[in-house]
Amino acid sequence: MTYYIGSGPYCYANSLAMVLGESSPPPAVIEVLTGSPFGFELLGGTLPLFDPYGWDPDHGLDAAIALLGVRCARTAGGTAEEAEERLREAFARGPALVGPVDMGLLLHQPGTPTTDGGDHFVVVLEVEDRMVVFHDPHGHAYATLPVADFLAAWEAKAVGYTHTPYVMRAGFVQERKVSAAEALRRSLPDAERWLAGRHDRRVPPGTLAGRAGVEALAARVEGGLDEGLRAFLGHFAIRVGARRLSDAAHCLESLGLSGAASVAAGQARLVGGLQHPLVTGDDRVAADALRRLAPTYERLLTELSSHSG
Repeated sequence: MTYYIGSGPYCYANSLAMVLGESSPPPAVIEVLTGSPFGFELLGGTLPLFDPYGWDPDHGLDAAIALLGVRCARTAGGTAEEAEERLREAFARGPALVGPVDMGLLLHQPGTPTTDGGDHFVVVLEVEDRMVVFHDPHGHAYATLPVADFLAAWEAKAVGYTHTPYVMRAGFVQERKVSAAEALRRSLPDAERWLAGRHDRRVPPGTLAGRAGVEALAARVEGGLDEGLRAFLGHFAIRVGARRLSDAAHCLESLGLSGAASVAAGQARLVGGLQHPLVTGDDRVAADALRRLAPTYERLLTELSSHSG
């Protein structure tokens, strides 16, 4: 199989790769280490996300960082003034991974401000007087924003999964050398737990996981999608979902887990194939593909469990 390489919404994986520098594995490996490919959730019964029930990028980053043998300081909260002071102190010791931020308030991006920007992660390089200099993995190297505007985005008021503003990770230290293969093997028990359904993570009422969530989305697609949800799927959810699963397939194959890799590759193809029918309004075809996708999460769990058992 030819695995995907190209652009896509991998902001936190790309950001972590940037701060780790030469010791970093590829962003594709980081993404798989976060656990994101191993599940589906219909958040609150309405928002489709091709990631596990209860998963979020902030939690996923912590998992990937630990698996890679890295330590860093995670700080959050306080006032805008306190956050600015922490940021100025942090960048003096190296780049800082900042996020989530509100992507709709990153005013260097065309079309902002907007109320539907979603969450995002960036790497702060410097704070020069009243200007923040940062790498935005959404295509903007050495982006700049006035400090006040950066802080407004960093407060992340509209980001649903974070309840504390001004989250930052800094002071990255490689405590022990870990190969990509070792980190991936150590991540497999967590992948199984995500696929099996974890209940130690808080989710909005009505959230559906895995097969049930995908089947509910299929019924909703068949009944007609509003333009906002159709745009969310077409601009974000399908793109990131297909890429995650393609990367998971590649990583699983690299570990010799050909059965699990084959299931993940099939999932990637089904999710990626949703793009055209959803954009063009062929909802019958999209709903059919989703119903074929629904049982595959159980199959992937079976494959991974047979390896661990």
